[in-house]
Amino acid sequence: MADLRLTSPAFDTGEDLPKRYFADDEDVSPPLAWEGVPPDARELIILCEDTDHEEGVFTHWVVFGIPPSVTSLPEGLGRTTIVTEPTELYQGLNEMGESGYSGPQHEERPHRLFFRLWALDAELEELPPGASAEEVREAAEGHVIASAELVGIAR
Repeated sequence: MADLRLTSPAFDTGEDLPKRYFADDEDVSPPLAWEGVPPDARELIILCEDTDHEEGVFTHWVVFGIPPSVTSLPEGLGRTTIVTEPTELYQGLNEMGESGYSGPQHEERPHRLFFRLWALDAELEELPPGASAEEVREAAEGHVIASAELVGIAR
């Protein structure tokens, strides 16, 4: 079985995040794609976090309830807690207290945005749409069977 792998047609890991994904530009979520989901996966989760933020870890995006048969998310997923296209899935609250993606700000020093994909061996049925990153992490604890990450640089 291949290892879980997360990519984006918009940027490669370690490359600059295109400006359209910044809060002061179009502020749309980047497209993501993955492969190598374990056959026993029951749910996928995506977290996007800036670990170089001056206030500590800053959560830009929380997506959960992704069926393991789904292999990508389109650009511009929107800001609703319940997404119905390409399939039904849920978005949690970002650090701004909003559903959906909230891009980084342009700052003088570069920041790394970690897009992390987790494959779980259980469905997180108790989590409501709009859950926080902390709630998603706690619910996923002990259920992560594979993970992958993609790093975009915000300048």
